[in-house]
Amino acid sequence: MPRSEVLFIGGRSGVGKSTAAEALHDLLVAADVRHAVIEGDLLDLAHPAPHLEHPEARLAERNLAAMWSAYRELGHHRLVFTNTVSVLEHERLAAAMGDRPLVSAVLLRATDGTTAERLARRAGGAVPQAQLAHSTRTAGRLDSATTDAVTRVDTDDRAPAQVAAHLASLTGWLTR
Repeated sequence: MPRSEVLFIGGRSGVGKSTAAEALHDLLVAADVRHAVIEGDLLDLAHPAPHLEHPEARLAERNLAAMWSAYRELGHHRLVFTNTVSVLEHERLAAAMGDRPLVSAVLLRATDGTTAERLARRAGGAVPQAQLAHSTRTAGRLDSATTDAVTRVDTDDRAPAQVAAHLASLTGWLTR
């Protein structure tokens, strides 16, 4: 079986991670490129938050390892993984996959105005100021803490299909 490949898509809340991943999924399906998509935010979504109560448990990584193992058994070797901070944790997440994948990591970025509009559309109305402020702080932290090994992609004024096409070009999955 071919070596695994993974595209980590990170970025602030409202930047378009999930939307871009869905558009990339559609693009890959249209080209009949075998792949899986995992929404990383759901791997340890529980209350109380496992990463706060039991950080040593690394539940998201354990769940990723289990899910990826199941996909590999079915013959998949390409993964699209979305999670806000995946660009900061891509080495640990790739190790959890267990098969030394080829890694592409992308930080999606957008202005505060664009992000606020997207969050309002998603919420169906006004977004609390605290949520917008948190998104802005997260954007700054991600941008400053992310290494140069991570590709930065601005999503302002770009449709999801355009972002997906750019992501596909970064992975080369449509040409191999």
